[in-house]
Amino acid sequence: MTGTRSGFDLAVIGSGSAAFAAAIAAQNKGRSVVLVERGTTGGTCVNVGCVPSKALLAAAEARHGAQAADRFPGIAAGAGPVGFPALISGKDALVAQLRAEKYTDLAAGYGFEIVHGSAAFTDGPALQVALNDGGTQRIDADHYLIAAGSAPWAPPVDGLDEAGYLTSTTAMELGHLPESMVVVGGNAVGLEQAQLFARLGTQVTIIEALDRLAPFEEPEISAALEAVLAEEGITVHTGTALVAVRRDETGYTLTATRGDRPDIERRAEQLLIATGRRPVTTGLNLDAVGVKTGPRGEIIVDEYLRTTAERIWAAGDVTGHPQFVYVAAAHGTLVADNALDEAERTLDYTALPRVTFTSPAIASVGMTDNQVAEAGIPCDCRTLDLAYVPRALANRDTRGLVKLVTDARTGRLLGAHVLADGAGDIITAATYAITAQMTVDQLAHTWAPYLTMAEGLKLAAQSFTSDVAKLSCCAG
Repeated sequence: MTGTRSGFDLAVIGSGSAAFAAAIAAQNKGRSVVLVERGTTGGTCVNVGCVPSKALLAAAEARHGAQAADRFPGIAAGAGPVGFPALISGKDALVAQLRAEKYTDLAAGYGFEIVHGSAAFTDGPALQVALNDGGTQRIDADHYLIAAGSAPWAPPVDGLDEAGYLTSTTAMELGHLPESMVVVGGNAVGLEQAQLFARLGTQVTIIEALDRLAPFEEPEISAALEAVLAEEGITVHTGTALVAVRRDETGYTLTATRGDRPDIERRAEQLLIATGRRPVTTGLNLDAVGVKTGPRGEIIVDEYLRTTAERIWAAGDVTGHPQFVYVAAAHGTLVADNALDEAERTLDYTALPRVTFTSPAIASVGMTDNQVAEAGIPCDCRTLDLAYVPRALANRDTRGLVKLVTDARTGRLLGAHVLADGAGDIITAATYAITAQMTVDQLAHTWAPYLTMAEGLKLAAQSFTSDVAKLSCCAG
């Protein structure tokens, strides 16, 4: 179908979390909205990110702990062989279910349309859409939202493009479990994928260019996690840069350099590049309408998520803000309010939590002690080993820690950092504490249910004034 469509209050490029949040908010305001999606409806999280990766991580955890077989097709009881195709099939089924329930069916229920095609800006501004089934459409709207997300990015390495490589997306689509794999990148995605494949039976090596794993977390967490991965047979090379890649019929030959030491050479059946993601802006013709981008391709926005072009907004990963699905969703709703109601609403990222779903998991909120020092704030910090947390003792697994960062002048909690099973749940409580501007003394005197990992927050707070080794079992 070729022609022009107009009368929309909001036209959105993308169909992920930011796009759907904006569309739902617009519909709830009684406004008309249309989404344009060039690929699969639902965006990164449900299709190739959070949902499939966490489904496979759960399966890998089940095999590692010999906990379950029935819930995860392809996992044998105990540490038996992995039916990898069955795991992938089960993951795909879950993705399809959630894509339908949370995206395609939801759009139908709210009554907004998803146009399937590739959108680019043209004079007006307007969207020129090359439809996937042929033909073109021009879409005119009062406001436009760019919510095109991000995609895996690989650094320039000799021979890498010619050899080819896996990303976090394609690794979860393999037809069989590789015997060996090198993962380049030791941050969240690389760590999750490395432990996932190692627990399924692959021999895994991690190469990280910076001097430690999880380089944006506290150094205590990096060191503790590296020890965990070593226990599980994962080889780690930090401060190491991949410099050359060659591939033959049996796999990859990788050359890496570590400072002035001799080059490291590794052979592996598969190579997974997990060195970050970059905003997807290619082909949008942003220059034609005056939308400026930054050095990593991110769309430049102000605090209200307005771009440099009138009536054009951006939300989610494409803006260069933290790449979390909950940030994208908050952005989408914010744009609907600001574009359609002129609300001039902003977001506060001070207490924005993040989680890396390793086992034990990493979770953090607020500032690190280094960030506090750089801000010129006198810092008082405490680190509590999980050996002092009764739930960890009961679980027979004390690998991990809780670190609290405070303003030494006021005792106000500025940051919390956790390595523990259930760290994502623990950090939620710390998020509320930072949002409420609680002091560490207030946290130390807040109720904490016994035999929970979250009790570690209270114990860590008590360690500012007490020797927790001399406390009774219920952190009184």
